[in-house]
Amino acid sequence: MRVALLNDTSAEDFSEQLLTIGNGQVPVDESSGLISFPNNFCNFVSSKGELINNVFKDIISNYKNNEWLSERAILAAKNKDVDDLNYIIQNKIIETMHSFKSYQIRITS
Repeated sequence: MRVALLNDTSAEDFSEQLLTIGNGQVPVDESSGLISFPNNFCNFVSSKGELINNVFKDIISNYKNNEWLSERAILAAKNKDVDDLNYIIQNKIIETMHSFKSYQIRITS
């Protein structure tokens, strides 16, 4: 998938870096099995709370602002990590929350 970046060079650089990682083109350290990120690729934090506060600073006053929300994202490798982060972020919002669930069934006659 390619995204229209609207002449934003930093977004273009970030997109290219993500593709490089996703395509397995980043060298892997043989002793640790890890890759190194360029310094301008992301912000390093020591906890989930610090990550959330950096990305969603002022969430309480901005959570209804779709434009503000659309400019933020946290990427995680595992769905469990995403679920944990979403739970923490949603609990910062002081309002009645609603969950909308769906399911599919197949009816045979």
